[in-house]
Amino acid sequence: MKRIAVLTSGGDAPGMNAAVRSVVRSSINRGLEVYGISYGYLGLIRGDIKKMSLSDVGDIIQRGGTSLHSARCPEFKDESVQEIAVKILKEYHIEGLVVIGGDGTFRGATALENHGIKTIAIPATIDNDIPITESSIGFDSALNTVIEAVDRIRDTATSHERTFIIEVMGRDSGMLALYSGLGSGAESVLIPEEPYDFEKITSKIKRGMERGKAHSIILVAEGVMSAEECSKLLSKELDIETRISVLGHIQRGGRPSAKDRILASRFGHEAVTLLLNDYSGEMVYLKNNTISHVSYDTVLSEKKELDTSLIEIINELSI
Repeated sequence: MKRIAVLTSGGDAPGMNAAVRSVVRSSINRGLEVYGISYGYLGLIRGDIKKMSLSDVGDIIQRGGTSLHSARCPEFKDESVQEIAVKILKEYHIEGLVVIGGDGTFRGATALENHGIKTIAIPATIDNDIPITESSIGFDSALNTVIEAVDRIRDTATSHERTFIIEVMGRDSGMLALYSGLGSGAESVLIPEEPYDFEKITSKIKRGMERGKAHSIILVAEGVMSAEECSKLLSKELDIETRISVLGHIQRGGRPSAKDRILASRFGHEAVTLLLNDYSGEMVYLKNNTISHVSYDTVLSEKKELDTSLIEIINELSI
């Protein structure tokens, strides 16, 4: 193998740049030519490809987002579009491709595999909803961002004696909300994986008020309901003043944490190693602080297990 490429696809996540840097430098230091594909699969079918140098990835390890940019490409599901991508990769004599992103990115890589293109995937999503791996690039950074935001909101909630409902990302996964709730001391957390009991939530707030606590923090994953909907439900049950805060895309941005930088660097290095050892159709993952790899079929056929027992801990600690 003499020439590989790298792309980032789907929602951006802090640490993607560190992964790109690792792929590029690991490749060049092993005598490979490496190409960067801008705007993910969309850039691939447009031929938005350029040869990367060591200096192209200098001073990006600390930057959020992705220097290769990212984009959605729903049309990549079409066979004819996939054939265009394969044709372009062959025109550039690219023998292997490293893709960085979530499950949608992996499905795109699987399609390329079916056309004979060797690919290795790196999990990167703030939702941390990719099966097998203990952590995906971006999760730790987003977790720290949310906790810092909740800490700041709690300051004003305490000052004005209000209940705040904070909406965090997580359409299908409550991992970010759950860990943020535990780490920030939230009184209640609502996640898609666990049925919520609004009566228990209101009872907890009432008990707090009875002992003189006049403020609360409720975290709700966007996949359950909006913060506004949650606020309306609370207002029906309790005569309290509530405020809502939707954290939005602030969760995706910002400098990656040390943990994400290290994880991304390890993932990128391993991805190149796998391609050089003739592996393909595999995702790198973290388990017990060890980097390993698993087939796309396994990853895409499983669902990330969420430790819902953490809700019990949150409930006990927030009495």
